[in-house]
Amino acid sequence: MLIKRAFAVLLAAYALTGLLPTAAAATSVTVVGLFPGKAVVVINGQPPRTISVGQKTAEGVILLATASDRATLNIDGKRVSLDVGQLFSAPRAAGGMQTVNLPADSSGHFFSVGQVNGKSVRFLVDTGATSISLSSDFAQNAGIDFRKGQQMVMQTANGNTTAYRVMLDSVSLGDITLYQVDGVVMDGIGANMALLGMSFLNRMEMRREGSVLTLTKRF
Repeated sequence: MLIKRAFAVLLAAYALTGLLPTAAAATSVTVVGLFPGKAVVVINGQPPRTISVGQKTAEGVILLATASDRATLNIDGKRVSLDVGQLFSAPRAAGGMQTVNLPADSSGHFFSVGQVNGKSVRFLVDTGATSISLSSDFAQNAGIDFRKGQQMVMQTANGNTTAYRVMLDSVSLGDITLYQVDGVVMDGIGANMALLGMSFLNRMEMRREGSVLTLTKRF
């Protein structure tokens, strides 16, 4: 069951995040489990807690509604719908640092839902990837005319595949948004998964504490 699996995978990773300082951070919320009329959420890196529809937390987060795969919340006065595993960070005040905290899964990998050209996608952080890597199916859905990009051949676990270099208009993760980011689209790959490579990460300060990877925008 998606709800229980997502909660079990993330529970251990979030157990340590209560040690991280949060006073200066913007309000961040991740939905890690869903039940009828209830949601399990992580707020500002604290341990998971269960809240009911209509309930308001000490941080001012209100659960408005739940569905089978997403929750609708009021966060700092903004109505936000989040899928299980998706992170929301409220915008910071002008001049504040833009930071995202990513918990490791049970295998030590870092996943998070973000956006490419405004289209949601699930990212896997991959410091071994030179650029953000996208599937051709996702690129088409996001309106990326990748076949006009520079063609090349890339090696994958399933053998060689044709790929295209592209320039992505925007890439967002939490409250961090970068513009004009190098990317690669792999033809014939249908998975709705993206590799968050160094064309994004090299513009971040990366710090790992326990099972949490913190990305802070440098430029």
